[in-house]
Amino acid sequence: MYKKDLSLLVLILVVGTVVAIINPRFLSPINIANTANLIGLFGVFSIGMAFVIITGGIELSVGSIFALLGVIFIDLLVTYEMDWPLAVIITVIGGTAMGWLHGFLVTKAKLQPFVVTLCGLLIYRGIARYYTNDGTAGFEFGVTFPTLEWLTTGRMFGLIPHSFIVFILLAAIMGIVLHKSVFGRYLFAVGKNEEAARYSGIRTDSIITAAYVISGALCGLSAIYLAMYTRSISPASHGSFYELYAIAAAVLGGCSLRGGEGSIVGVVLGTILLQVLQNLVNLLGIPSSLNFAVIGGVILIGVLADQYVARRRQVNLAKKQAAPSGVD
Repeated sequence: MYKKDLSLLVLILVVGTVVAIINPRFLSPINIANTANLIGLFGVFSIGMAFVIITGGIELSVGSIFALLGVIFIDLLVTYEMDWPLAVIITVIGGTAMGWLHGFLVTKAKLQPFVVTLCGLLIYRGIARYYTNDGTAGFEFGVTFPTLEWLTTGRMFGLIPHSFIVFILLAAIMGIVLHKSVFGRYLFAVGKNEEAARYSGIRTDSIITAAYVISGALCGLSAIYLAMYTRSISPASHGSFYELYAIAAAVLGGCSLRGGEGSIVGVVLGTILLQVLQNLVNLLGIPSSLNFAVIGGVILIGVLADQYVARRRQVNLAKKQAAPSGVD
C-alpha cells in the first residue's frame, strides 16, 4: 500500500511540475489557495466513499444527498431563522440517518449496494426538487452568518482555506480509525471475504452499516460546506456527478472496487491529483466540458492498474506455492 501511495505522490509532483512549467500561474498563491479549498471540499466526502468501497460496496447518491441536505440547511437558516449550530447538527444527523438507511437495506434487506444507492440518487434529488418547487434555494441579499462563514469559507492567515484544514484533520482521525483500530481491521476483513469474516465471529452487518453511517455523516458535513461555498442551490443540478469525484479519488488512492483494500493517505493523494488535473484543464484552456472525460479516464486507468496489480499478485503467489520448499 505504501508503494502505491509513494507512486501517487511522485505522479502528483510530476504533473504539478509540468503544469507549472507550461503555466507559471499554477504556483501563484491565489491559485494554490483556491485549489486547496477544492481539495478540502471534495476530500471530506471522498473519505466516506473510501470506507464504503473498502467493504465492497458503493455509494452513488452522494450528489443527491448534497442537493437535499443543502436546501434543507439553507431553509433552516433563512426561513426558520434557526441558530446555525442547531442547523449544522440537524444536517449532519440527516446525512447520518441516510447512511444508516443505506446500510440497513444492504445488510438486512440483502439488496445490492448499487441498487440501494442508485434509488437514493433518484429519490433524494426528486424530494429536493419537490421541496423547493424546482426553484433555487439561497441566502437573501444582506443576510450573513459571520461565524459560520468564517468556519466554512474563511482562510487562516488569509491563505489556507479552513475547508482544507478540516479535511486534513478528518483524514488524520479517519486514518487512525481505519488503520489503527479493531474496527478498521474488521472493515478490511469484511471487504476481503464477508463470509469468512462472519464465520470468524465478526458482526459483518454492523461493520458494513457503520461504513455507510460514516459516509453519510461526512456527506452531511460536506453538504454544509458546499452550501456555504455556492451560496445558492439549484436542486436539479447541485452536486451532480460528485459521487464520481469521490469514487475516482478512492480508486486512485488504492481502494479496490472489489473491496478489502485502501488507505486514507491514498485517498488524500487521490483527491489532490484529481484537483491538480482539474486545474490543468482550466489553466491550459481545455474546454470545461471535457472535465467528466478526464474523470472517466482517471477512473478507467485506476481500475486497469488495480486489475494488473491483482493479477501480478496472483501470479507471484502461484509461483511461490509451486516452488519447491527445500532439498532433502
